[in-house]
Parts: sequence; structure tokens; C-alpha cells
Amino acid sequence: MMPLSMAATNVPSTIVKVGGKEETHRFLENLGFVPGAVVTVVSVVGGNLIVNIKESRVAIGRDMSNKILVN
Repeated sequence: MMPLSMAATNVPSTIVKVGGKEETHRFLENLGFVPGAVVTVVSVVGGNLIVNIKESRVAIGRDMSNKILVN
């Protein structure tokens, strides 16, 4: 298990756990970051990630990506 921020680019990963405060957790959940979902890092720009999740592209900051644990 590792944070999403350390995942390899263009390699699908499965979300294992989403941490953080309730507000952050709910925000990420609404974007589709739930356990069991498949997420792929498309690119990393200045520590911020662009990811594919549930057929959508989402940009998230490094601090939020560190709260998402993937396999």
C-alpha cells in the first residue's frame, strides 16, 4: 500500500483506503475516490496530479493525494 502521490504514471491502481477529515473524505468520495475504484495517474505537474477515475479526469493536489492509499 502507498499514497496515490507515489503511484506510477499510466499504471492503474485500486483504491484501498481514503483518509483525512470527514469533510475531505466526503469531498473525495463525491469525486469517485472510494475503496475498490480503479484510478490511473495521467500526469504530475508541480506535485499536483491529474488522474483518470470512473471515466473522468480529475486534478488533485499533493496533500489530498497523500490521503488516498492504493495498491
